[in-house]
Amino acid sequence: MLIGMLHHRKHPQKVIKAYAYAAVAKAEGAELLYFSPQGIDLENRIIHGYVYENGSWQSTESLFPNVIYNSGSPEKLERAEEVIAKLKEDIPFTTFSIGNKMRIYERLRTAGVFSPYLIPSKIIHSPGGFFDFINQYRNIVFKPVNGQKGQGVTFIRRIKDQFQLLVSTDNHDFSYDELRAYISGKLQEEPYLAQPYINCKTRSGQVYDFRMHVQKNENGKWVITTVYPRIGPHGSIVSNINSGGSTNYLVPFLKQEFGNDYYDVKRYLEQFSLQLADHIDQIQQNTFSETIDELGIDVALDDLRKIWIYEINWRPGCPPAFYLELDVVRNMIRYAMFLAKEHQTKINPPPHDLLQ
Repeated sequence: MLIGMLHHRKHPQKVIKAYAYAAVAKAEGAELLYFSPQGIDLENRIIHGYVYENGSWQSTESLFPNVIYNSGSPEKLERAEEVIAKLKEDIPFTTFSIGNKMRIYERLRTAGVFSPYLIPSKIIHSPGGFFDFINQYRNIVFKPVNGQKGQGVTFIRRIKDQFQLLVSTDNHDFSYDELRAYISGKLQEEPYLAQPYINCKTRSGQVYDFRMHVQKNENGKWVITTVYPRIGPHGSIVSNINSGGSTNYLVPFLKQEFGNDYYDVKRYLEQFSLQLADHIDQIQQNTFSETIDELGIDVALDDLRKIWIYEINWRPGCPPAFYLELDVVRNMIRYAMFLAKEHQTKINPPPHDLLQ
């Protein structure tokens, strides 16, 4: 079986994870063909790419693969949208976009099943809309709609006629007019949304959340790759590791924070992640006739231990620790092989058993 790895970079030497995918594919009885849009020859149904042989990447000319893992930057691959669309007519792809924060939010809200776990979110179009929101909730989070890795997140608290802003670990006190000018400036830069602040802190007062990484396996079923806490530095409002946060093993953290209830909390998080992934997958299939291969689900637990969904990412990457890189790669390769076999069965269905 030949698995294609489509990336925007022309040579796999510049893509560190390409070697891991090639090695795991070989261990699973398949071959990995790395290629970029420039290497696609639609007319002759040939791909010019690279395979890993004898300790190095070798250029090769190949027939179309059985399945394609599209791993490159979606924005950069968009430049070859027409060519990639042609490939999708004949070859199954592993990965499809589920949209930005608000699109996912609206789909979940409309579907209803998981709407009780959604943090009320509002796109802010004007300073007036912002002040309506903060007057309702008092303590809110203000962040870019398309933000990543905790960047651009601001905590804003209303205290009588004054406003306290916390950006990273820096505190600022604003008057109404100062805050209005600040919000107006931010809205001119990019779209923003506002949410009520969810109080999710450790016993020592540090903010934290959970990242739940789920993937499809060799049977096309959702499995948990990992669940881990992300803990913000003292005084911070975000727990994202790229913003100075840290992580920990799940069970020791849960024992520290929840004592004898740790196992119940662990099962709650795991079951929630699998059920939510399955639900989003069904929405994607019903709306776009596409399937999802993996998700990174970020959630908080409030004072009553209720789950609140922060974000859902369709390209969660590898966990930052715990040597889980190969687990992620193995799941992806096995799922790609499952898709290829499923596709082959659809185009060449087995003959029906003869009636006795």
